[in-house]
Amino acid sequence: MQKRWKILTADKPESDSLQLALKISPVICGILVQRGVATFDQSKKYFRPELTDLHDPWLMKDMDKAVERIICAINNNEKILVFGDYDVDGTTSVACMYRFLKKIHSNIDFYIPHRYREGYGVSKAGIDFANENGFTLIISLDCGIKSIDLISYAKDLDIDFIVCDHHLPDEELPNAVAILNPKQKDCNYPYKELCGCGVGFKLISALAPQFGLSNDDVNESLDLVATAIAADIVPMTGENRILAYYGLKKANENPNNGIKALGFLSGLKTELHINNLVFIIAPRVNAAGRMDDAKKAVQMFIADSYDEALQYAEMLHSDNTDRKEADLNITSEALFIITENQDWQHRKSTVVFRSHWHKGVVGIVASRLIGHYYRPTIVLTQSGEYVAGSARSVPGFNLYEAVHACREHLIGYGGHFAAAGLTLQLENVDAFRNKFEEIVSATIHPELLIPEIIIDAEINFKDIQWPFYNILQQMEPFGPENLRPVFVAKNVWNTGYSKIVKEEHIKFSLKQNNTVFTGIGFKMADKFNLLQMNKPIDVVFKIDENEWNGNKTLQLRVIDFRLSEF
Repeated sequence: MQKRWKILTADKPESDSLQLALKISPVICGILVQRGVATFDQSKKYFRPELTDLHDPWLMKDMDKAVERIICAINNNEKILVFGDYDVDGTTSVACMYRFLKKIHSNIDFYIPHRYREGYGVSKAGIDFANENGFTLIISLDCGIKSIDLISYAKDLDIDFIVCDHHLPDEELPNAVAILNPKQKDCNYPYKELCGCGVGFKLISALAPQFGLSNDDVNESLDLVATAIAADIVPMTGENRILAYYGLKKANENPNNGIKALGFLSGLKTELHINNLVFIIAPRVNAAGRMDDAKKAVQMFIADSYDEALQYAEMLHSDNTDRKEADLNITSEALFIITENQDWQHRKSTVVFRSHWHKGVVGIVASRLIGHYYRPTIVLTQSGEYVAGSARSVPGFNLYEAVHACREHLIGYGGHFAAAGLTLQLENVDAFRNKFEEIVSATIHPELLIPEIIIDAEINFKDIQWPFYNILQQMEPFGPENLRPVFVAKNVWNTGYSKIVKEEHIKFSLKQNNTVFTGIGFKMADKFNLLQMNKPIDVVFKIDENEWNGNKTLQLRVIDFRLSEF
């Protein structure tokens, strides 16, 4: 697949000034400046985050009301229900809050809505459960900001709500005792990009001193907060970066029993990094809600012993195996449908439907299809008497607006710029598919149908050495707005030893002037002919560490390459 390259540049005076202060590679200084790190003090906070740099939780609007209501509930021995969504952010939020409150209050339980029976967020079934079991306070985490009618319903039943959420509020807010959400218009909290678990962590931070608990009691859940930050794809800046940094430290030194058990089952033997949380821990936690019931994810995280956590982790691990099988089968079937319909291959959108596909993985499948046909994609399946599905976009295209323009064919829909969910009648699938294609074709810029690679800097092979790599590693934790740097090296030659491995990958051996590097490029075999032309190439890559027989070397993780332009 052809790709667009965008090479970023940094302000040279700022970069030169930073290089003078830090005395490290000018290439790294340029990348830091691009990321808003332009002074020695900013660099110190970036490379050496401190928990003391976290903002005072009392700066968050309604924090005083939330703390006061919880203290009142505990003093009166009220039953408190901790309520959260079924994804990673929701289940980790509930586990953190439940474990903390359990230290100071025994009259407590938690509730996770069932993905298919109750749907996303605060549910009527959850409120009815609270009412039937005598709960008078619900703390909702990672949800609730849009649950106006349901929280009003709870109010009529004399059940109070404290909402801890990070999703963008509407103009009308629910009638809760307290709403903790830094994205509220009148909230002066300095950092706006916390995930749901991060908002819950701030409430815990405010509560702890009220009950004589220490910083250790607050920070014992930092590894769960880091897992939520990694999985929810929030910016890896400011407080998120501090929390993720120390959360990773805890995950490696003294992990939550659930994280430890999932790491063991997945065969993880090396130090945990953010990408391990994203690609190993998070999918297994999410699989519980996708394939079955996410309640067991919370049970795993709050388990008092490793053996108990392992029992739940094995269930999640099994759910993830089922999820991967369903994902693989549905993706293969969807690709077959597209290839069978020749005209579909030339469309600017993809809408595929089969009644038997598992609802829990259609969003993942939509993302996978974009890897093959780079365009806005919707995967639909039967859901009761209706058809429901998930939509995913390509960067830069407003998917929600496109779905909104097709609303005449829909029963319901919701989402945001990059992703959406929708429901429709079975007989409207073809009409919706054609309308969606019409809207996308009319509104998408042709350039957005070509994947873009953002390149942080140009570098020469001779400058890629261990001291350089070691500083790169100190730029972790990586995530949105602080991604692992991507480099381009120009006028590079194939040494003649590059080869295709396992029929679809390229094992590179490349030379620039007198420096040779090996590398791996996954699923690039179709471009091998460019290497055989005996012409200079430009190569885009990340820098990786390779260990073989106890020897460590630096290698290139190649992302793309093309013939050099003179």
